[in-house]
Amino acid sequence: MYPPSMQESIRKLEATRQERIRQGKIPLLDAEAKKALLKSFHPDYIETSMRQLQVGPNKGDRTPHELADVLEAWPLVDPKRFDTEHPKFTVDVLVIGGGGAGVAAALTAQENGARVLLTTKLRLGDANTMMAQGGIQAADKENDSPERHYLDVLGGGHFKNIPELARALVTDAPGIIAWLEELGVMFDKQPDGTMITIHGGGTSRKRMHACRDYTGAEIMRTLRDELRNRRIEVLEFCAALELLTDDQGACCGAAFVNLDTNELFTVRAKTVILATGGCGRLHIQGFPCTNHYGATADGLVLAYRAGARLVFIDTIQYHPTGVAYPEQIVGQLITEKVRGLGAHLVNVHGNRFIYELESRDITASAIIRECTERGNGVATPTGRVGVWLDTPLIEILKGEGAVKKNLPAMYHQFARFGIYMDKEPILTYPTQHYQNGGILINDQGETGVKNLYAAGEVAGGIHGRNRLMGNSLLDILVFGRRAGRSAAEKSKIVTLDQPAGFHHLQKFQAELKTAGIPRDRCAPILFPEYRRPELQTPFAFAG
Repeated sequence: MYPPSMQESIRKLEATRQERIRQGKIPLLDAEAKKALLKSFHPDYIETSMRQLQVGPNKGDRTPHELADVLEAWPLVDPKRFDTEHPKFTVDVLVIGGGGAGVAAALTAQENGARVLLTTKLRLGDANTMMAQGGIQAADKENDSPERHYLDVLGGGHFKNIPELARALVTDAPGIIAWLEELGVMFDKQPDGTMITIHGGGTSRKRMHACRDYTGAEIMRTLRDELRNRRIEVLEFCAALELLTDDQGACCGAAFVNLDTNELFTVRAKTVILATGGCGRLHIQGFPCTNHYGATADGLVLAYRAGARLVFIDTIQYHPTGVAYPEQIVGQLITEKVRGLGAHLVNVHGNRFIYELESRDITASAIIRECTERGNGVATPTGRVGVWLDTPLIEILKGEGAVKKNLPAMYHQFARFGIYMDKEPILTYPTQHYQNGGILINDQGETGVKNLYAAGEVAGGIHGRNRLMGNSLLDILVFGRRAGRSAAEKSKIVTLDQPAGFHHLQKFQAELKTAGIPRDRCAPILFPEYRRPELQTPFAFAG
């Protein structure tokens, strides 16, 4: 139930609904207006929120303080405590990460003849993939093409994307949908079997394939079942602390801690694929986030110390519509599909202020402007502000029952707190959602470190400075499969006759010392720290 202080605004929203329907689509912003909006209101443009890195391959580049703190940090490992001569496992391909990218990579590597080990610091499938709601893009309809998809991807990324990566994304997309359907993913379809597709923000065609509003969960369920059916070896609750390198700088495995037993062990591998996801739980600029508990930038830290260059590390995606009320679920995702189905964004007076399917950075900036400069936000009892998503409008536009049919997970998320989004609007404000940048890769998932690959959110360059809805589920599968295939083929010509160790750390630690980085700043952090300071304890395995 909404408190009386918010109900007056809801009455204004209801009073403007019919006029908003009559007016129809509001105009898109032109290019100059978009630039001005981003520069004035997008969090990436707050100068004081970032600093220049002092060490590593990206020395001199700017990145948010929270990310800089983990990139410019001392290792957790004490090399003397790890037996690199007698690894616990020796495999062809080591996959670090148990989300969609990691599982897709493992499946594909095995298909190409490799012995694969997948490790994850939580359970298999505990990843942002499971939490993705809205859909996955693919140009597989007669009125669409990968070329149109490519132009949308570049436009959404402000034409800063690495072209070969964007090209790979859209070229593989139709095949990814076919692959998922063959594995058993239950996409939304018409009674005759035709795929239902809808618009997402920044798309010129309806190419969003969905499974109601739990698309990521359906994809992850299917991939996880396939992995288990193929009996690929999986280590759960085993966190990667550092990569192993030989004296030539090539990656040849990783060092782990078993979080259940505190056992320290190593894995030797001819090739390694990082699929560790993003950095949402660093809470850049204090924003709440939509990410799963383990999204703490581990892969960026490990790759960076080994010498891999990062790209677009000065841009974070803030999803326009995170939950702003009730307090218990603040920051959780309100899928873009809600707007794709017709819900309007309206301010405290019941007025629209932006076209709802502008790209995410534009829409988020417009919401922030409405709540700050213009003072048109809706205040909650705890002092937060937000704007309304007029979800009952979906029932008018799509027919009675449309909200429950198309958004069942979201409906129940709010119903738990007495808010029924088919009858009353929901309050929203931007939330940290995605890591636009990451490890620089080529179109086969190779990084700048020999025998090291990356796939999924940990990789950068595909989406430029802003990602469109539905391209992340696509990204993890396209580049997971490409990295898995490439790593498997590479493993056939790699030998493990060079001694493994932590050779890369000596140079990195020297840079840390020169830069005066505090010794108590260590990474990867593995998990976010939400405990009060007096309850915090260091990890037992810290060197």
